[in-house]
Amino acid sequence: MKLKRFLLRYYPPGIILEYEQGGILKTKSIDLLDLSPTTEIDKVVEEITEKEPLITPSKVDQVKKLIVRLQEKIAQRDDHHFYLFKVLRAHILPLTNVAFNKSGSSFITGSYDRTCKVWDTSSGEEVHTLDGHRNVVYAISFNNPYGDKIVTGSFDKTCRIWSFDSGKCYNVYKGHTAEIVCVSFNPQSTLIATGSMDTTCRLWDVEKGTEVATFQGHTGEIISLSFSSTGTEVITASFDHTVSLWDVRSNKRIHTLIGHKAEISSAQFNFDCSLIATGSMDNTCKLWDRASGRCISTLRGHSDEILDVGFDCIGQRVITASADNTAICYSAVTNQQLSKFVGHEGEISKITFNPQGTLVMTASADKTARLWDPETGNCRQILEGHTDEIFSCAFNYEGNTIITGSKDNTCRVWR
Repeated sequence: MKLKRFLLRYYPPGIILEYEQGGILKTKSIDLLDLSPTTEIDKVVEEITEKEPLITPSKVDQVKKLIVRLQEKIAQRDDHHFYLFKVLRAHILPLTNVAFNKSGSSFITGSYDRTCKVWDTSSGEEVHTLDGHRNVVYAISFNNPYGDKIVTGSFDKTCRIWSFDSGKCYNVYKGHTAEIVCVSFNPQSTLIATGSMDTTCRLWDVEKGTEVATFQGHTGEIISLSFSSTGTEVITASFDHTVSLWDVRSNKRIHTLIGHKAEISSAQFNFDCSLIATGSMDNTCKLWDRASGRCISTLRGHSDEILDVGFDCIGQRVITASADNTAICYSAVTNQQLSKFVGHEGEISKITFNPQGTLVMTASADKTARLWDPETGNCRQILEGHTDEIFSCAFNYEGNTIITGSKDNTCRVWR
């Protein structure tokens, strides 16, 4: 094994090692999830060198400098005020979803008008219209961190993969017998997972354009799916009140997470994939141990359906968005409620942390998106201007640009 170079990862804090083994270029990560501005660097370096043979004595100074840069990033105060940068008359019908590429230089919007559009963030110019679906384009995603491909899932029961550079369609994936409502690339960008109202999840080979596997077992529509950070596992959340954990290599189901008393709306892994959070129409969020499939905790506090859940970048906190017009932040460690976000006048359909974990953004039917302090629950800013429900919202990787997508057919860029 020969170390080629270091790559810095800010969110969550870590160092990526790029190395060569048997003529093949590989990567591994050193996760520094507990790093703080006051952490003793020498102690951290000592622990790394003990565990990691690629870090030889000649590389120690370089590692120290990288850790200092990570500490400086963590210490930065986040008092950014967002201003409306552009209103994009994006589509002729309401938007369904929005998503950034890794760098935040581009983003995509899906719509009921059967198209997905690619936009340049800095200019607000439309780059491509991805046209070909015969029904609503509901689910969209970049193959981050690469960003050279886009996947779209549609109510026309097909999934398409597109070139980011040219806007050309590479492949059309056919096989589902009902609407596709969720899609995701695996982290290696070699597979796509699609979840459908036909109760199945399918895996597709990106290069060959062929189906690799069909995950069957749910008795209700699959509404949400997610790959683990290694790409070896997939979770599927269903209207049958359960979540399934699947092994991508064997295509077998590992666990069925049973316990919710109503439909599941959202399911997410935390960063190290030790935990799974699930939000349900039964007004609760549950935390599950991934290894055993056991429910660790039931997080209560909402008086209506939970519509979205999420973790912060290091997996220490869980956030929930509800039809009761509120959102809540919990500790994933103690399972205690840390803060409650009160102020929206309509249901909250989307919730997300910024990459730094210092802000929570909510998107609501009251036509606003709001930014909250996760520690205090105080509203830091209201993003106003949309004239109908906001369905989708996203931060870029640096956390200094926001996109919001609405039923008013527009997308707004905030900086």
